[in-house]
Amino acid sequence: MKNYIIIVLATLTFLTGTIVVAGADELADAYKKEYAFLKAQKNELAQRLGKEREQQRAVLSEAKAKVQRLQDESVALSARLKNIESRAEKAEKKLHDKSSNKEITSSVIIQAKAGLEEYGITVADNPGSEVAAMAQAFSEAAKLYETLSSVRVESGNFYLPDGAGTKGEIVKIGRIAAYGISAKAKGALAPAGNGEYKIWNKPGSDDDAQALYKGETPVALDIFLYENLENDVEYQQQKTYRDVIKSGGVIGYIILGLGAFGSLLLLARFIFLMRAGGNIKQISRIVYEKLETGNGDEAYDAIRNFRGSIARVIRATLRNIKREREHIEDIITENILNENRSLDRFGNFILVIAAVAPLLGLLGTVTGMISTFEIITIHGTGDPKLLSGGISEALVTTMLGLLIAIPLLLLGNLSRGWADNIKDSMEQSALHVVNLFEKHNAK
Repeated sequence: MKNYIIIVLATLTFLTGTIVVAGADELADAYKKEYAFLKAQKNELAQRLGKEREQQRAVLSEAKAKVQRLQDESVALSARLKNIESRAEKAEKKLHDKSSNKEITSSVIIQAKAGLEEYGITVADNPGSEVAAMAQAFSEAAKLYETLSSVRVESGNFYLPDGAGTKGEIVKIGRIAAYGISAKAKGALAPAGNGEYKIWNKPGSDDDAQALYKGETPVALDIFLYENLENDVEYQQQKTYRDVIKSGGVIGYIILGLGAFGSLLLLARFIFLMRAGGNIKQISRIVYEKLETGNGDEAYDAIRNFRGSIARVIRATLRNIKREREHIEDIITENILNENRSLDRFGNFILVIAAVAPLLGLLGTVTGMISTFEIITIHGTGDPKLLSGGISEALVTTMLGLLIAIPLLLLGNLSRGWADNIKDSMEQSALHVVNLFEKHNAK
């Protein structure tokens, strides 16, 4: 600062050309005063800054302590709130359980009243004590269960299979089955409607009825189980084969007709094949013996009266036995081809029937389902008996088609194999005859 003042004075001297000595001392004093003043202000400001910092540190420390205290209070309040919520949840659950138990108790009492009223048992209403009403219901139900689960004998009336009524003893097994014993008939009873019984028409329950009436316990029971006595149960009808076929409708009869026709053709085919190949060993033995002795003409005469495809092929071979080998083989082949029509007779037609039968069964299935859907459209699905006709037609025709197709297909292919064996035997025997003749002539 002092240097700065000297520079200023020098500058003024240079400009004015005059040196003022008294003015420089005054400026130095002024500078000193100003410096002392500024230094005092600086010290004062430094002291004030220190005080402010101390004060701010105190405030900050107090604020931190307050924040920590508030955080501790918040944690404590959160724990308390969680505890209160847990207690409230338990109380709500307990209240809900009590309400549910009350509803369950009321529901059980209502159901018990409804169930016991069917047996003429009344449960008293206790609005103030549902537990007492429930206890009474359970007590009455236990007594009723003991009664119904026992075998008891009561006098009563029931109907015979011919519709006539009779009086006798009824052995009741709870409320699920009963047996009737009278001078006219005895056996298992079935519901006849309106709370009455009738003798079930299925045999085999007479001994069981007698044993139960005497208090004995059979090892096995022929029993009829029922749910109630309000609905009449129809007697069980024994289905015959005619009833099954009748349920197949027109297509079922067509399938049976084709099956009968195919069976006749199969029988005729077996007869033809037996005639064609039945004497092949005998013919071959006779011809071979004659040719071994060199008597070709005698061989032909020996089999002249034999019937069948093999006999005709061997005779044609013997008639042309003296011709060239190639010519003879052509004659053998030609005769075997001529016999093919007889050996393959009805074979293809049988296989066609075997293929058509299941297709007709499928057609019956489709028509039966169409009938079922038409009934459903008109009457709905309330009565299953209305739907049984179409379903029976659908299933029976399929069954008949398979019953006809399987044996015809199996036996038809077996007969084809049989015919092929006969053809091979004819060719083998004819060529063996030629070989024997050439062997004899070569000697």
